[in-house]
Amino acid sequence: MSLQFDDSRAILNPTDTTSPVENFPETVLVTFQHQAVEALLRLHPEAEAVSTLGDSFISPVYRFDCGGKVLGLFLATIGGPAAVGLAEEVWVKGAKTLLVFGSCGALTPGLTAGHLIVPDFAYRDEGTSFHYLPPSDYVEIPTARRLAEVFGTLGLPYVRGRTWTTDAIYRETEAKAAARRAEGCVAVEMECASLMAAGQFRGKLVYQFLYAEDSLAGAAWEGRTWGYTTAGEYERILRIAIETAVRL
Repeated sequence: MSLQFDDSRAILNPTDTTSPVENFPETVLVTFQHQAVEALLRLHPEAEAVSTLGDSFISPVYRFDCGGKVLGLFLATIGGPAAVGLAEEVWVKGAKTLLVFGSCGALTPGLTAGHLIVPDFAYRDEGTSFHYLPPSDYVEIPTARRLAEVFGTLGLPYVRGRTWTTDAIYRETEAKAAARRAEGCVAVEMECASLMAAGQFRGKLVYQFLYAEDSLAGAAWEGRTWGYTTAGEYERILRIAIETAVRL
């Protein structure tokens, strides 16, 4: 049975389990790497935890000031269902804009490790997005244009293209990779379509950029920086995220 969108009211809603938080940051960064949180605390030792998210997985939301703009940051768990669940809580607490950043697999040979990607469409090879938007192959990312403008202002080299969101990291088959590549997908990851669909359903701004790590562009998988990303690289990506968020 295929997943079907249902826009009737949910029985359990995020407002049933979560409450607004006073002075909660309106713009919040979302990372999937604990090393990025560690980098934040090095760069902004004054950052304070103003709330927590989750139940079995407890994630603090850190609030910090950057050039007069208050920002937040929290660590999300990998995968669309968990990431969207935490995003729902953050929106109830007071966030209006999310800037999501995380690693991805490259689908084209030219994307070296660390290369930045601004996705403009996300292929829906997962389940969460179908609970937030009617069925379609791709979810469009209208925030991509503004994000690309900010990257241009910052002088950051990047690639803009489609991404493939999947629930099954170990079932990224040769046939699927070839099909997505033929449609213009340059990356594969596990959250983008889900978060974009949820943001559009809730009327919230969600921006996302990716940075290449491993590669699925050839006949065999290449780990490249998978598991070997340095603290300096995490700090570089975090700085990009912060500088971008300030300008959004």
